[in-house]
Amino acid sequence: MKKKILSLLLIGWPALLMLAQQTMRPDSTDQTRYLTRTTMYGVGFTNVFDTYLSPQEYKGVDFRIARESMRMTRLMGGNVSQQIFFQADLGYTHNRVDNNNTFSGLVNWNYALHYNFRLTPQFKLLAGGMADLNGGFVYNLRNGNNPAQARAYINVGASGMAIWDLRINHRPLTLRYQLNLPLAGIMFMPNYGQSYYEIFTLGHWDGVVNFTSLHNQPSLRQLLTADLQLGRTTLRLAYLWDAQQAKVNEIKTHTHSHVFMVGVVKHLYLIK
Repeated sequence: MKKKILSLLLIGWPALLMLAQQTMRPDSTDQTRYLTRTTMYGVGFTNVFDTYLSPQEYKGVDFRIARESMRMTRLMGGNVSQQIFFQADLGYTHNRVDNNNTFSGLVNWNYALHYNFRLTPQFKLLAGGMADLNGGFVYNLRNGNNPAQARAYINVGASGMAIWDLRINHRPLTLRYQLNLPLAGIMFMPNYGQSYYEIFTLGHWDGVVNFTSLHNQPSLRQLLTADLQLGRTTLRLAYLWDAQQAKVNEIKTHTHSHVFMVGVVKHLYLIK
């Protein structure tokens, strides 16, 4: 009896092993399970202007971290990709006569869906919509009554990309240009001359939550990336031009940033 059981195990073991390998093997046709994830760090130049705090522009340095993930979905026959982009920046700036400084910071979370138009095997265009959440602050070191200004706004808008795969000296290189344009949203902004004490303590909320569109929030984010294959590592070099500006409640604000970033791209397979 023991010999029969041993023989069955010896005969059945290879079959069971092959079945397990087939079960665990990734389905190469399911593109929705493949995910690219990138974390980037950067530094650059920023220009901050907020008439609630000061009539002067402040210029200085911008430190930024960004994290992106992209994958295909099953929407519209598998031609729609999903992008989640998170970034946070901290700026330290000074005015023209260099007698005052500000700190500024902004956290941005972006969710977008793009339809992929594959024009050639190496080149494709992506177009779609996005949701854009932003929160941050500007702190003026010398102001007394109103030393800080909050930044809080939500947008929906249009997003597009151009992606080009090519080779240089037999090395893969992927170039991408992306543009995000907010079209409509809601922004928190105090009335001109109104203090935060009036809003949060006295409850004077009239007019501080405002509708925004291109007429009073003409903003734009542009991103250019280059993915270089170095052995088993994919290095990403990026340039971000981030122009956030608005004129709401007679208060003008803008933050214009030029940031150079570097990071590593990870190609992952999702196990469901």
